[in-house]
Amino acid sequence: MEENRMPLDEYFMRIALLVAKRSTCVKVKRGAVLVKDKHIIATGYNGAPRGLPHCTRETCLRLNVGSMVDYENCRAVHAEMNTIIQAAVHGVSVDGATIYTTTFPCIGCFKALINAGIKRVVYLKEHDAMNNKTLKELIEQSKMQIDKIDLKEE
Repeated sequence: MEENRMPLDEYFMRIALLVAKRSTCVKVKRGAVLVKDKHIIATGYNGAPRGLPHCTRETCLRLNVGSMVDYENCRAVHAEMNTIIQAAVHGVSVDGATIYTTTFPCIGCFKALINAGIKRVVYLKEHDAMNNKTLKELIEQSKMQIDKIDLKEE
């Protein structure tokens, strides 16, 4: 029976992909799942802050620019940040948790993950910000476990 069972990393990443479908971003849909002791403690997707209007094709500041150009001007809250926020809203500690994210976190989210005590990042896709010297240094200095996952098509 065990040989037919989906590995946990694949299981949680597939859930992150499902969470991404809730994204309100018109440019790209991203999702993340925070896991501690093999249990989901929070999920998050990218989109406008709670209670504010969603972006539209007309209001998106980044729709026609490179993937990480001026990302700090985007009004959306990133999926990884939303997982931390959701855990905080519900009083759940994320210290020592693993985050499964559909795209490697931007530098801002990565810094937040370090400060939140996240110990492992499992990601599906890379982006051009991974070439950022500062992000590379943060990854190395944080000693966070980083794992890229490849999913089998079903």
